[in-house]
Amino acid sequence: MNLAGLIQPFVGRTGGLIAAMRAVQKQYGHIPAEADAIAADLFNLSRAEVKGVISFYHDFTRAPKDGTVMRLCAAEACQAAGGRALIAEIEKKYAVKMGEAAAAKDLTLEPVYCLGLCSVAPSAMVGDRLVARADAGKIDKALSRARKERAA
Repeated sequence: MNLAGLIQPFVGRTGGLIAAMRAVQKQYGHIPAEADAIAADLFNLSRAEVKGVISFYHDFTRAPKDGTVMRLCAAEACQAAGGRALIAEIEKKYAVKMGEAAAAKDLTLEPVYCLGLCSVAPSAMVGDRLVARADAGKIDKALSRARKERAA
């Protein structure tokens, strides 16, 4: 489906621009630059307003990421609940550093500073799925599921 076709169903809806950009990113793996002008036209906004929304939300990316994206919360609540140790364990287990892609290009590890799961910290997001009370076992399962979904 083309960009306009992905964006159009969200026009006129509350939060429509954000939902439209999520749909674009899901389809393309990133938000292509040409989406700005199309969204601006369809939502009757300036391209600067669209770019502002895209740059504000950490989930949006302008370039495709390598493999499955795993986000580990690095905020205070998660750190206090063992997040630092979890990050170190994941970096070692998957041979990838925070903010980088694995050598095999099958995993990108990113820090995130809020997933809204402070009461069930530490938290993570693997692909599109949130992981509460994250540990290496739960993350392994979520990563396996995300990889199967990507392959399908």
